[in-house]
Amino acid sequence: MSYAWHEIRDHLMTVSSTLDFHHRFGRLRVTEPELADFSDPSALLDHLHQVQGDPEGKNQLLRALIRAAQSDGPCADHALTLLLLALWPGLDAVRQRSVRRRLGAPEDIAADVLARATEAFRGLALDRVNRIAATVLRNIERDMIRAKRRARIFKGNPDSNDLAAQQAPDEKVFANLLLRHDMPRLVGEDARLVRAVALHGFTQAEVAAVLGISPDAARKRYQRALHRLREVFENNFDGAVP
Repeated sequence: MSYAWHEIRDHLMTVSSTLDFHHRFGRLRVTEPELADFSDPSALLDHLHQVQGDPEGKNQLLRALIRAAQSDGPCADHALTLLLLALWPGLDAVRQRSVRRRLGAPEDIAADVLARATEAFRGLALDRVNRIAATVLRNIERDMIRAKRRARIFKGNPDSNDLAAQQAPDEKVFANLLLRHDMPRLVGEDARLVRAVALHGFTQAEVAAVLGISPDAARKRYQRALHRLREVFENNFDGAVP
């Protein structure tokens, strides 16, 4: 499976060496001035892969590629290819750690890493991110771990270390119904916040940004909602939700 992963990289490298790709890269150098100093894709990738160098300069290059990848222009896919190759060492490290954590079959992990990376590049909000590479890689790994944890919880996997995954079947059914159906009635507008954090794995700060509130306000509202839900759960385990 490791061979297949590196085979993907070889394919991307082959694509990036074609005449058409070099032509598109020339257009990228015009539309994104940060790339103008690099004569071809290889020169850009060599620069980005250097251990030494100006971190902020590299960050600006990644920003330029993401702007191009998020555009509707004819070079969007070419910019995406360059982003994948630029962050390949980091993506490979995420893949290897995910395999060691047994987050899935190696081939599934490889596909998941690439899919999440592509989604991250296409949807990254540049005005909210300082360090492109660190943010993308950290978020990919975090989300893969959370997805696996949620899958274990929903399947009731007895091997999971999560306390929630070790609940009795009736308790899990009750909690699931409570979160999905009765929570809006119990905690009102905070139901969206709790669902996003508890069910979908977003951080409180991330949801705060979407809701247009401060992280501190999100934290307080989340804690207040959990307190209310905990009271209901503890007082009504054997009966219907009031």
